[in-house]
Amino acid sequence: MSAARGQVHLWIVQRVTAMLLAVAVTVHLVTILLAVRGGLSAAELLGRLQGNAAWLCFYAVFALAAGLHGAIGLRNIAGESLGWRGRGFDLAWLGIGLLTALFGIRAAWGLYAA
Repeated sequence: MSAARGQVHLWIVQRVTAMLLAVAVTVHLVTILLAVRGGLSAAELLGRLQGNAAWLCFYAVFALAAGLHGAIGLRNIAGESLGWRGRGFDLAWLGIGLLTALFGIRAAWGLYAA
């Protein structure tokens, strides 16, 4: 794959994850506001999240989008400011993004299985 094609793919992933994050952050914040205004306790919130596959999927997608979006952004910043380039550099940032996403997905699983 050419370097230009790779950059186009990263640009597309960056934009798609930005759209997913815009929706996910909005849903997350609205849900929090509604829960707090409704007077739900932490135990009641956990009771609603526990075993709910829809929320697990939502937060797993949220975490994956955040991990990839952040890693691509940091990769671009490091590449422009430090001049780092190359396949190993790209794979390292992909690994960082997936590891970050895995932490978020693990947290979502913890709420699901609580």
